[in-house]
Amino acid sequence: MSLTGAVFLSYASGDAVAAERIATSLRTAGIEVWFDRSELRGGDAWDTSIRKQIKTCALFIPVISHTTHDRIEGYFRLEWKLAIDRSHLMAADKAFLLPVVIDDTRDDDERVPERFREVQWTHLPKGETTPAFVGRIRGLLSGSPTIAASSVRPVAGAIGDASPASRRRSVRQWGPKTTLLAVGAVAVVAAAYFVLERFTPSRPTLLTGPPNSIAVLPLANESGDPNQQYFSDGLSEDLITTLSQFPGLKVIGHTSSFKFRNSKEDSGSIGTKLGVAHLLEGSVRRSGDVVRVSTELINASDGSTQWSARYDRPYKDLFALQDDITRAVAAALKAKLLLPENAGAQSDRPPSGNLEAYNRLLRGRFYDARDNEAGERKAIEEFTAATQLDPRYAVAWVGLSTSLTNLGEQWLEGAAAQKVYAQARAAAEEALTLEPDLAAAHSARGFVLRVADFNWRGAEAEYRRAVELAPDVGSMKFSLANQLATIGQVEEAIELTRQALSTEPLRAGWHEWLAMDLLGLNRLDEAEPAIHKAIELQPHAEGYYQTLTMIAIKRGDPKAALAAALQEPVGDWQDIALAMAYQIGGDSTAADAALKKLIDKHAAIAAYQVAEVYALRNDQHKTFEWLERAWSIRDTGITSLLNDPFILRYKDDPRFSAFCRKVGLPMPAEVERHT
Repeated sequence: MSLTGAVFLSYASGDAVAAERIATSLRTAGIEVWFDRSELRGGDAWDTSIRKQIKTCALFIPVISHTTHDRIEGYFRLEWKLAIDRSHLMAADKAFLLPVVIDDTRDDDERVPERFREVQWTHLPKGETTPAFVGRIRGLLSGSPTIAASSVRPVAGAIGDASPASRRRSVRQWGPKTTLLAVGAVAVVAAAYFVLERFTPSRPTLLTGPPNSIAVLPLANESGDPNQQYFSDGLSEDLITTLSQFPGLKVIGHTSSFKFRNSKEDSGSIGTKLGVAHLLEGSVRRSGDVVRVSTELINASDGSTQWSARYDRPYKDLFALQDDITRAVAAALKAKLLLPENAGAQSDRPPSGNLEAYNRLLRGRFYDARDNEAGERKAIEEFTAATQLDPRYAVAWVGLSTSLTNLGEQWLEGAAAQKVYAQARAAAEEALTLEPDLAAAHSARGFVLRVADFNWRGAEAEYRRAVELAPDVGSMKFSLANQLATIGQVEEAIELTRQALSTEPLRAGWHEWLAMDLLGLNRLDEAEPAIHKAIELQPHAEGYYQTLTMIAIKRGDPKAALAAALQEPVGDWQDIALAMAYQIGGDSTAADAALKKLIDKHAAIAAYQVAEVYALRNDQHKTFEWLERAWSIRDTGITSLLNDPFILRYKDDPRFSAFCRKVGLPMPAEVERHT
């Protein structure tokens, strides 16, 4: 990529340190920057040189801050005027003015020229640059086509210018959060969709993914309040789910895209890892009664900006904002909006329009994502509050049901678990009564049927319906895949999991489940790289090295099995892995001791895994005894029975068929598989 022209960096003397950081970063990337602190001494020769540089530079970057606000006079103001005068002679779609703000100065600052407020600002706190910013500059200097930031403006009335394995083999609900259509979401969706369709460069371009692919990076929380993180994350998820509704548009899920929060990687690297051609990034600032959303659509291959906009609105107009921005974007792009047919059915808006109910929904999702007991209990509080504020809020009932089921499955036992399961069941039913065609509601009911009721066919039906209603949502496909593996349809499960991973390539837990399914079919050469990918993505997760231990056992390699088990984090899963590994090592004393330790410490939660160990010891009687015990405590390990590489050696035993009949699983003869 050849670069043409230099960047002129304009700043007040009080911002010299931050400006030098920006200049150094750009120069390191091979970009010529006209910036020299030693020449800030004035004089006619210096003045003439500055005027010439502004007249001939390719890009003009004014550094905006509290310092520039406080300085009523200063040479930088002359530089700003000269650059603005030059910009008036340029075509409307020519990018030239690129304001950078290094603190929390508002872009409606009355001491910033109006011309600067007509274009997208970049926030670089204290002058710390990002790979996306550097990539954008390189893209503009290389001549990559862009849409001028000033070509997409708010309508009149704007305020300003705008661990997958738990103590058991978890079957945690992987359904989507069903977040849709919040502030600016439709605007960004429309813009992204039509930019992709109408403004793709005609010349050959190196793409990091298919042209119709995009990832939404987490919007930066610029409120200055860490407690507002839930709000910016919630809006980011809204964008992801809204974009996912466009047929033919590949959208990466939030688990994978959120891995790049505060990342220093450049756009090309991120695009390659996620397999997309475009990145959507930006920021959210909620201050008092005002919400500001800024967004940029980035070409991942060269970092150039294809579209950008900023919007300010009163918080009370949060939902009305989407309609205003939709019309503004459609007019700017001279395109007819083609929203998905089912967009209305999948909206996250509370029927009452209650903003506080929506706010509590976002808080619930934020706490649920922490994936620990305390977070789950807090999520339940928030979702409950949302349903109390708007009893007809189906999406909030879905969140409540899912969190209750997660709590019961992962952290409770006995009567306590059954109590929350009953509440989860009722919440899912309420959601479906309110919105029968809400995909996430069917997924929530499927989750309860699967882990609380062990109603395999009922769960399958609900998950299939969810996929029908949201066919492009990866988490729906994964949940169905998980259920199909349970009833012995492992080949179909593997295919669905691979499809789900195409939208969540960095979701470690899904790679681990893929490895388990492949292991069950004895496809070890495929299972091993899948589990290594999971370990690479989440090195300290529980259960991953235990899966690697099982693969080594199937290969008949006791040394590798023990080595993998010893790498499992200390705890119940390591005790399980060691008990398995020692059974093939030739040391009967160690094997007996490891099994005894497993039973003494974890019998109450790992009865199914004890049965697996006995299967490795070729003890049929004990294997079935512990399977019965697992069923008595409703151990969710039973979901692995028809794909278990160890217990299936007894599939021809009459006791196996009898056990399947008892727990409601298909008979072995009904399951077409390879062992």
